[in-house]
Amino acid sequence: MSETYDVDLFVIGGGSGGVRAARIAAGYGARVTLAEEYRVGGTCVIRGCVPKKLMVYAGRFADEFEDAAGFGWTVEAPRFDWSVMKRRRDAEVTRLEGIYDANLIRAGVTVVPERAVIEDAHAVRLVGSDRRVTAKVILVAVGAHPVKEPAVPGAELAITSNEVFELETLPDRILVIGGGYIAVEFAGVFAALGSRTTLLHRGDRLLRGFDDEIRDALGDAYAKRLSLKLGRNLAKLERVDGGIATTLDDGETFVVDQVLMATGRRPNVAGLGLDRVGIETDAAGAIPVDAYSRTAVPSIYAVGDVTNRANLTPIAIREGHAFADTVFGDRPACVDHRLIPTAVFSTPEIGVVGHNEDTAREIYGRIDVFKASFRPMKATLSGRDEKVLMKVLVDCASDKVVGVHVFGHDAGELIQAVGIAVTMGATKADFDRTIAVHPTASEELVTMRVPQVTKHPVAVG
Repeated sequence: MSETYDVDLFVIGGGSGGVRAARIAAGYGARVTLAEEYRVGGTCVIRGCVPKKLMVYAGRFADEFEDAAGFGWTVEAPRFDWSVMKRRRDAEVTRLEGIYDANLIRAGVTVVPERAVIEDAHAVRLVGSDRRVTAKVILVAVGAHPVKEPAVPGAELAITSNEVFELETLPDRILVIGGGYIAVEFAGVFAALGSRTTLLHRGDRLLRGFDDEIRDALGDAYAKRLSLKLGRNLAKLERVDGGIATTLDDGETFVVDQVLMATGRRPNVAGLGLDRVGIETDAAGAIPVDAYSRTAVPSIYAVGDVTNRANLTPIAIREGHAFADTVFGDRPACVDHRLIPTAVFSTPEIGVVGHNEDTAREIYGRIDVFKASFRPMKATLSGRDEKVLMKVLVDCASDKVVGVHVFGHDAGELIQAVGIAVTMGATKADFDRTIAVHPTASEELVTMRVPQVTKHPVAVG
């Protein structure tokens, strides 16, 4: 590595993508410094996936206690203590933060707890200490932040998915605004923990981009668990005695204790210094990059949510790793964003890999749709009113499985394994010759033999 610069790589941002890139680059012998102004671990570890999933687990015990009676258990009326959950959740986040720090140091990365901004193509400024550091390569991995709807009067009374982790008490009444996975997951959590929960979304279905039948199944399930208001917008919020008065665009009003706005996220590019080097962000505020995560400035790269390619933690990690392999390992690598297994930790859960039905038809023309909808075995004794829905989409021309959608218990765990097969290019014949594991819900994925009757597009010309 050249000694012309203070370091070979300067990483701005200590989230999943930046940490992975720093560690791998250091493993190749690069001199690496990483600056993080808040806490190492990023959104996922500190105020995102990890603490939220712990809250999901907490909420699901309510169903377990209730279901136990159907299996012969007598359980005293359970009582939930928010303060205990919060204390233990926060302690786990702190533990993980320590592990991230330790792994960086062990890899030989210098960690600087300061804000860093770009000064030129090969230099950053550490704001707290007013120190200039030169670098052969700069990697921007600053992630994104939640945004409110500023046009709504009273929006300042709402919290976002950052502040929700700071709540000291469980709100008795909460309004969650949004239709994406963050809104869906938090609405499910608060409803399960005992809050009187309202989920408001301007669209007619939740989870835009997901398969319509999965979206319908989620809507039906949530309508039984909370107050679901679709096709309406928030008009204003007002502080009143006893809470926050909420007014919708159709004139409906009600009072809640907290309002959580989960209506979108924006890349953290404000004040970063991109203008100094001529990097222009796109309409969404993201940094444009090529397949190898290089920006318009050859010495500056960007990975993760700040690029707005696929805003998921595993994608940021993969992008960071591919960057380090390419730039410091002499092993050019880019990430394929076309096939991404993903999960929504609603209750019931959703797991997806590949295309939804509408997109599959647009791409492949003729597809076969295999579907199973059934009551899960556990519900036969618990008496819970729920269903499992599974769909397998197959390209008729190649027999290749191009989409798998699962709605039901542990769908996230299931789709990870299915994702391996789909990523490898498995065909429906491969699924069919796989022996079923009985009795399980997932056996339906390999026992569906007859596609549902659908109308295929008619070829023209």
